[in-house]
Amino acid sequence: MWQECKDLQDYIVGIRRDLHQIPELGFDLPETQSYICAELDRLGLSYRKNRGDSGIIGEIKGGRSGKTVLLRADIDGLPIKEDTGLPFTSRHEGNMHACGHDTHAAMLLGALRVLAAHKDELKGNVRFVFQTAEEISKGAQIAIKEGATEGADAVFGMHIGSILGGALPSGSLSVVSGCCMASFDRFVINVKGSGCHGSTPEKGIDPVTIAANIVLSLQEIVAREIAGTKPSVLTIGMINGGFAYNVIPSEVKIEGTIRALEEPVRRQLAKRIEEISKNIAAAFRGSVDFFMDWGAPPVINDKAMSALAASAAEKVLGGEHVKTSQDSPNMGGEDFAYYLAEKPGAFMFLSSADHAKCTDIPHHNPKFMVDEDVLYKGSAVFVSIIEDFLGC
Repeated sequence: MWQECKDLQDYIVGIRRDLHQIPELGFDLPETQSYICAELDRLGLSYRKNRGDSGIIGEIKGGRSGKTVLLRADIDGLPIKEDTGLPFTSRHEGNMHACGHDTHAAMLLGALRVLAAHKDELKGNVRFVFQTAEEISKGAQIAIKEGATEGADAVFGMHIGSILGGALPSGSLSVVSGCCMASFDRFVINVKGSGCHGSTPEKGIDPVTIAANIVLSLQEIVAREIAGTKPSVLTIGMINGGFAYNVIPSEVKIEGTIRALEEPVRRQLAKRIEEISKNIAAAFRGSVDFFMDWGAPPVINDKAMSALAASAAEKVLGGEHVKTSQDSPNMGGEDFAYYLAEKPGAFMFLSSADHAKCTDIPHHNPKFMVDEDVLYKGSAVFVSIIEDFLGC
């Protein structure tokens, strides 16, 4: 069956380009949902819309009884102004598919088209999920609550792009056993002081100075409190405060992210961020309101499912284009981790990094692009996995 995906390359690319023009954010993706549902209708597939968001869950019932495999694609975009110059650039000003989720949906639809044509041959069922809010690490939990994993025996997902850099050439795939991605959490520190005129700082409490000390001190957590053998990241991505050059504001907001490969390290980072920021603020007569927005845990692939996915991918791509080991897990995060906490499965990386095509630009960049030539390969890998898992 998987060989038929190559003939669908134009179909998959066309869907990708349509979706690329309508990126939407978070949980509410009405145009994206409508487009995907219309395509599912054309394919004659059974599905239902989620109650809690714009996600979609459906299933292809095989002609023979057997196990159920779940395939997942995420479909949300990012609040980034596109700067690719593509003829099918985003029509939604300030929003962009800068992480490849448009291709994920297209590749899954390509796979479903083939599987639907052969449903009578399937020894089991193929459930599919088009999931919202991966970029804020919330959509997987909603999909699971809506019943995505109920009765499923395994789950598989795929991410396209340049995540693993030029080390993985375009058209190659990586799937490893065990931890392959870090946890993904966000923190917010609201530093509170007392505003006053900039010429008389002694009359107020300066939250800018407090924030500066907090930012510098937080870097010492990873440097001096986490063992060097336990990879972790603490990054400050946003600082907002003030409204005039000669006025000390009353509040400064700091936002950042932490990444870790182990749960104890993840919890320690959060605990120390709160303690340090509150104590520094108190030392300078201010205060802090701290909020920890827990995201997804580390992505941990099942050994047997990783091996099955690798074997299936080798049939499509050739053994030399499938990588089953990596020097260290990627410190990016993915809420696919929640599915893997429920069911055995594997998360794969399909490279589209090609310097000559300018598709090796990092994710979440205004110039991010993918090598469309590999899209049918992603669909084919999904179909090959289904064939091997269900024993078609």
